[in-house]
Amino acid sequence: EESIREAIEDAGFQAALIQDETDDKSVQVCRIRINGMTCTSCSSTLENTLQAVPGVQKVQVALATEEAQIHHDPKIITYNQFMEKIEEAGFGAVLVSTGEDMSKINLRIEGVRTVNSMRMLESSLQSLPGVQAVQTSPELKTIAVSYKPDMTGPRNFIKVIDSTGSSRRFKATIYPEGEGAGRESHRKEEIKQYFRSFLWSLIFTTPVFLTSMVFMYIPGIKHGLDTKVVNMLTIGEVIRWVLSTPVQFIIGRRFYTGSYKALRHGSANMDVLIALGTNAAYFYSVYTVIRAASSPDFEGTDFFETSAMLISFILLGKYLEVLAKGKTSEAIAKLMNLAPETAILLSLDEEGNVISEEEMDSRLIQKNDIIKIIPGAKVASDGFVLWGQSHINESMITGEARPVAKRKGDTVIGGTVNENGVLHIKATKVGSESALAQIVRLVESAQMAKAPVQKFADRISKYFVPLVIMLSFSTWLAWFLAGKLHGYPESWIPSSMDSFELALQFGISVMVIACPCALGLATPTAVMVGTGVGASLGVLIKGGQALEGAHKVNCIVFDKTGTLTVGKPVVVNTRLLKNMVLHEFYELVAATEVNSEHPLAKAIIEYGKKFREDEENPAWPEARDFVSITGHGVKAIVRNKEVIVGNKSLMLENNIVIPVDAQDMLTETESMAQTGILVSIDGEVTGVLAIFDPVKPGAQEVISILKSMNVRSIMVTGDNWGTASSIASQIGIETVVAEAKPEQKAEKVKELQAEGYAVAMVGDGINDSPALVAADVGMAIGAGTDIAIEAADIVLMKSNLEDVITAIHLSRKTFSRIRLNYIWALGYNILGIPIAAGALFPSTGFRLPPWIAGAAMAASSVSVVCCSLLLKNYERPK
Repeated sequence: EESIREAIEDAGFQAALIQDETDDKSVQVCRIRINGMTCTSCSSTLENTLQAVPGVQKVQVALATEEAQIHHDPKIITYNQFMEKIEEAGFGAVLVSTGEDMSKINLRIEGVRTVNSMRMLESSLQSLPGVQAVQTSPELKTIAVSYKPDMTGPRNFIKVIDSTGSSRRFKATIYPEGEGAGRESHRKEEIKQYFRSFLWSLIFTTPVFLTSMVFMYIPGIKHGLDTKVVNMLTIGEVIRWVLSTPVQFIIGRRFYTGSYKALRHGSANMDVLIALGTNAAYFYSVYTVIRAASSPDFEGTDFFETSAMLISFILLGKYLEVLAKGKTSEAIAKLMNLAPETAILLSLDEEGNVISEEEMDSRLIQKNDIIKIIPGAKVASDGFVLWGQSHINESMITGEARPVAKRKGDTVIGGTVNENGVLHIKATKVGSESALAQIVRLVESAQMAKAPVQKFADRISKYFVPLVIMLSFSTWLAWFLAGKLHGYPESWIPSSMDSFELALQFGISVMVIACPCALGLATPTAVMVGTGVGASLGVLIKGGQALEGAHKVNCIVFDKTGTLTVGKPVVVNTRLLKNMVLHEFYELVAATEVNSEHPLAKAIIEYGKKFREDEENPAWPEARDFVSITGHGVKAIVRNKEVIVGNKSLMLENNIVIPVDAQDMLTETESMAQTGILVSIDGEVTGVLAIFDPVKPGAQEVISILKSMNVRSIMVTGDNWGTASSIASQIGIETVVAEAKPEQKAEKVKELQAEGYAVAMVGDGINDSPALVAADVGMAIGAGTDIAIEAADIVLMKSNLEDVITAIHLSRKTFSRIRLNYIWALGYNILGIPIAAGALFPSTGFRLPPWIAGAAMAASSVSVVCCSLLLKNYERPK
């Protein structure tokens, strides 16, 4: 920066560096997958650990997706340091993506024998233009290349690797670990791991269960098991001890390591409860076995089946939970599968004739490649048509049911389906820049974002585990003291136990049944399924916050042009008040409007083209001193005449008298729901244009359905009063605010919020963004390819108004599911803890053995995830 500044000053100008803008850009987002989190207390501990690191601005750790998203300043801290921090905290960390906005590809290399050849490949790749970083991992034989897609691409890398070295023994292929594939393989591995652990634990636990619970009632076998080995030690006890030891220490090792890591950081999680409960049962049993072996008259019972069965049930619960959790993110997998696997690459000569074509992996497409799309095939990347015409079904991206006609110059979106003709397209956005990749990213970050309602669960789980430990200890103490002080009749104690053992069983049951894992899954799993279902219906909801906001909405502010109307206005009538040729009149008007971005200006230019021979791209006369007055119109000097095109207030501001004829014409056009525009040339009103923008089909039904859902609808538009109110009465909106500038739209939203409404703003773009940000929920209409509409919380990709209802209805459904999940999760605990503590024992003699408590705890997590999964059957309201 300093050298640039000096160069400017040397050229004779003054220059100073604007500090804050350069700092603004230096926030990067890095995503890391985290292995080994068991419950909310793990994710909140990790969040607090990372938040405390200098240079970190915001951290989100999502338990359901097992990912962390960290906004940080790369000058102060890098992602490697985050990985170290996470590993210090006792979790596994795998980097998903760093914040540098560049494309990255993983290549697997065959034929590498030495570290030296890896270095050689690394330096050959690094010397290529556009390559920013190369990371090699010799043990996996992979190379990750980060590059600028404008300058180079994966085909070049593969070509360089294949031709490096004398014998050409190297072979490079794309390593299938894309972001999605990496997560997928990790999940499959985790499912396999839990299943293996559960099977092993079952093999050891079944005989333990049979010897302690079943064979005691079969006379022949009972006699064998009761045979004494030493003093009072029986064969049955030895078998149970031998079989439950590997379950406790080898299969259950994950609970020990988990609780050690948690306690080292001063927090307690689910692992701590399980380790405490199973250890209490196991070591008390070891104590009874040693006592029995060393005493001729000791009568005691062992609890080996408690610890072994507990671990088995918890592993089964975890297995089912991981299985179900995988299904919550199916939406992303479906989106990723939209991209085709192969593409046909064309080579053209100077004249644009095809020389050759070859089929290749679609991930090898580079910017500016020419790709052939045959009928029935998917479009391989975002781009535009160079040759051919066809119809393309874009419903999976935009939701538009009818196939869209495409010819030379039209844009196409990767992942859509070509229906009938052959097209040659030029790739413009590849890899992470494509519309599909942006949608996937949007859905992924939505699933990371926490709903405010989750703070409740996070707060509870912070104090929950210590509270449970205290509860379980006091349960044990209360029963133990009551037994010692003869507080209850001796007949209550089962024949095979004493009062200490009875108290211990109650204590362990309380500890195990109260695990808070279900609480931590209640919100994120529902949000994941809800946002996924939304994405498949073309409603992109950006996370829990937007979902929570949308379910409260009771007032919707609609923009008019492009939202309630089709947004493609056309000139339907022109009336001249002075004698001049229509052709000349439109020359002046179009030349003035050509610099304006407004939809009405575009309509006027389109109409003006009809009076020209060179209809496609005419050269209009030059306009000098062009001024655009937002919300009013434009003015400029064309052929030395001052031309002003705009509404009534613009004319009055410029002291131009509006004749009675023009007034009447304006009133007439507005009564027909058309927009009247005045044109003045050299200070005199010369003509009136009538522009019509038809109402969207279905707008009227949408407004009436919203009424039945108790949602108030309001229209806010920059258009004039007459047109606005006549369109509003057509579709049934009672409150209208017209002639509003962008900032006035935002003010109106704030006014409604002050009246106590939860406001959603539905708009289609640039001039609505202040209002979209001000509203409780901003809904952007018709995002199409320009998907990442930043200001909105919800993006309605299909551009149809019914999706406003879908968005509100889906978020209400998701929210009621979250509430139901909390009832499930807390219900288990509120009902389970007193029963486990023996509340029913005095009156009914019923007590909850620890292994059943373990099964109930596992069931609570599984039922919460399954309850969320039921949202997948969501159907839009008829």
